[in-house]
Amino acid sequence: MALFNLGTLGSTPVVKNNFDLTTSDPTDVFQFKITSGKNINLSLTDISAGDDADIRLFRDANNNGVLDDFDRKVGLVSNRGSNQDEAINFKTSSGTFFAEVSRFAPGSSGNVSYDLALSATEPAGTFPISASSSNLLPKEFVLGHLSGNTTRTGNVNNQNTTDVYSFSLGFRESVDIRLEGLSSDADIRVIRDSNNNRIVDAGEVIGSSTNAGITSELISNINTPGDYFLQVTEFTGNTNYNVSFSQFSVPA
Repeated sequence: MALFNLGTLGSTPVVKNNFDLTTSDPTDVFQFKITSGKNINLSLTDISAGDDADIRLFRDANNNGVLDDFDRKVGLVSNRGSNQDEAINFKTSSGTFFAEVSRFAPGSSGNVSYDLALSATEPAGTFPISASSSNLLPKEFVLGHLSGNTTRTGNVNNQNTTDVYSFSLGFRESVDIRLEGLSSDADIRVIRDSNNNRIVDAGEVIGSSTNAGITSELISNINTPGDYFLQVTEFTGNTNYNVSFSQFSVPA
């Protein structure tokens, strides 16, 4: 098991690209601290084709600086199948944490390569939305090229503060995005990752909706051809949601 100490994690993402897991060393562990209550954001992407890797988050519960069996009693895991992106977004208090990336042996052969990004943004309930939303862009829910109307359901809460949807538009196509069915406050924003680094950089948020309470959110008329990400972010409390993408043609 390889251990990497990242020091104190802040809002600027820490990126570890082109790492490898092998049959003899199938696990990498990244240790870090946060000094106050934050949203911890982890994004595991670009897992090698035909392979599978998972990510887990643990707190150093006994404060001994070692990821041991005591720490492993409680943790969060993202373990989607094959080489799909993995993500954890967790609101928590200060402390020392371990992000563990592991090779899923039944789904992999030989070396497994991956990219990892980590950040600690302001806790849910912080305004504006840019302060508390994850600034990482894993493709958690892949919608592909939108055609007609598409609706998805989900849930955001303190153990899953942000959901990320990826989608694309073609020439003379537009989309309206609505978030509704809320029981607590949640917000949305649309990002165009112009440099394809899977991080929300300055100038890449092209629309957001941050109504108070359980009022529906709406972002209208996204109409430039290309690839996009939608983030649904908890503001306060646990809520289910419906998010609808209404795609329509733009007249010539």
